[in-house]
Amino acid sequence: MRIALVAGELSGDLLGAALIAELRKRFPDARFYGVAGPCMREAGCEAIESIEALSVMGLFEVVRHLPRLLRLRSRLIRRFSADRPDCVIGIDAPDFNLGLEHALRRQGLFTVHCVSPSVWAWREGRLKTIARAVDLMLCVLPFEEPFYRQRGLSATYIGHPLADQLDDSISVEQGKARLGFASDSEVVAILPGSRHSELHYLADSFAATAHWLARKKPGLKFITPIAKPSLRPAMQAAIARHAPGLHWTLLEGGSRAALQAADAVLLASGTATLECLLLGRPMVVAYQASRWSAWLMLDLGLLKIPYVSLPNLLCREPVVPELLRDRARPEFLGPAVLDLLDSAGARQRQLAQFDAVRTELKRDAARRAAAAIATSLAQRMAKKSVQTEQ
Repeated sequence: MRIALVAGELSGDLLGAALIAELRKRFPDARFYGVAGPCMREAGCEAIESIEALSVMGLFEVVRHLPRLLRLRSRLIRRFSADRPDCVIGIDAPDFNLGLEHALRRQGLFTVHCVSPSVWAWREGRLKTIARAVDLMLCVLPFEEPFYRQRGLSATYIGHPLADQLDDSISVEQGKARLGFASDSEVVAILPGSRHSELHYLADSFAATAHWLARKKPGLKFITPIAKPSLRPAMQAAIARHAPGLHWTLLEGGSRAALQAADAVLLASGTATLECLLLGRPMVVAYQASRWSAWLMLDLGLLKIPYVSLPNLLCREPVVPELLRDRARPEFLGPAVLDLLDSAGARQRQLAQFDAVRTELKRDAARRAAAAIATSLAQRMAKKSVQTEQ
């Protein structure tokens, strides 16, 4: 058996490695190859291309790299068309992988896509592309499977890999100790995002919010993980403009460590909100973008969901304050964070719901994914056998 995998992000590399380990239990003699990172290679995947080739973020970065990405996809189509693997698994990176999967499925190959794009939130028109490209969609959020099945597509909910990976047993005190904070200190983690555009819209507002909070609670400490070195100057400049003199620690990467050390978290809407939920830290979420983007998403109604943060979509009822656009300012953000610092009830309202979501998402995603793939492969082989006999 030959199984091809194409992972597009470091998170996909982790999931790909875990998936290879589970598939190998079912198919001990299988050969795994494709676009892989270090974890997948260590798990026994032959890297015919590096995962770095697909790790491109941001619209302008994608446009700049588009010719190279199209050439890469053409090479993979030719390679897999010639090899005829028993299964092709695209992990995330939908803009790249769905086109690849579509071309290969047209040639009769069995295609699986792991981690659904957010078609339930916006761009639902992509469902037509998915229907043409994917034999089996593996979903990481519980409401995604019924969403697909109601529209006639094959989908299986596997749980969220991040819920399997994160250690939610780390207490706030342990998190503080790891970063050198006193156990009795109060720490606010501030995460304005991992992209330059996010910092452009939120860094100043978040820094000014920290200043507002420090006036209310002298001695308050702040911590911000810097996703990549090029973001550091913008964050440092915002702190210098709005919050000079505060006890503020900037970490290289380390979003998980920052969240674990936090009594409360102020962060941009995005995947970090799910990490915050899974680690059990109370949060306030902000969203800000260009007037044009905000008008399209919120006013014109391109965004089809009632909340912008995953925690509020996953919890039984919305418990996370979402301060959007003109409300993403210190006079609104500050009181919302202060309430989490001063009110045990406000914290507990969030954390009680977070516990239930964590239990729902923690399903051993790689094992469930491997089981779904193995079942689909067996059904496909049985169908081919019947056709051959006829």
